[in-house]
Amino acid sequence: MPSILAADFGRLAEGCARAEAAGADQIHVDVMDGVFVPNISFGPDVVKMSVAAVQIPQNVHLMVTQPQNHIKAFAEAGSDTIQIHIESKCDVRETLAAIRALGKRPAITLNPETPVESIFECLENRWVDEVLVMSVHPGFGGQKYLSYVEGKVAVIRRMADWVDIAIDGGIDNTTVERAAACGVNLFVAGSYLFKQDDMKPAVSDLRKTAQDNYCKAV
Repeated sequence: MPSILAADFGRLAEGCARAEAAGADQIHVDVMDGVFVPNISFGPDVVKMSVAAVQIPQNVHLMVTQPQNHIKAFAEAGSDTIQIHIESKCDVRETLAAIRALGKRPAITLNPETPVESIFECLENRWVDEVLVMSVHPGFGGQKYLSYVEGKVAVIRRMADWVDIAIDGGIDNTTVERAAACGVNLFVAGSYLFKQDDMKPAVSDLRKTAQDNYCKAV
């Protein structure tokens, strides 16, 4: 899932199309409100732009303080998966249920320092279809991968073999192997992919490495 946070902001539609042409499975859209994280990025219109530019699904990550106030707008814009943070100020159960009621895939996200136990209720009750584990501190692209989150990934995979586990932050042709071995099956990659002269072989290599190493350490 290439993150368009790393694309050329002056040519975002082209960046989305480039990712799709390279074989990406989804477009990852990072939404930041300048409060939950110290940065401001995209709104619903960027999702609309991406929907118009490509045929693949929109995986939307809401790094916002009160996601319950924004899910309808992002759902109507064309999001397919909507990820909210366990650390946000909302009724998590109600917000995830509202995402599902809008016909979208609900997902829960946890920051690197957040205990994995914080999302157990979401898994036990199957409120989510996807978990996003942050392997950097959210807010900015290009950060170094935090390997200590791999333990949380393994716990989630052992607890819920049915759930999609995504990881976001510092994913490249080296870290993808370790993340996959712990049980990740969806990979957000921004800087690594968009800096490639030819994104297609990079996407292909990431996918093959992930498939070859999936759950080896679980």
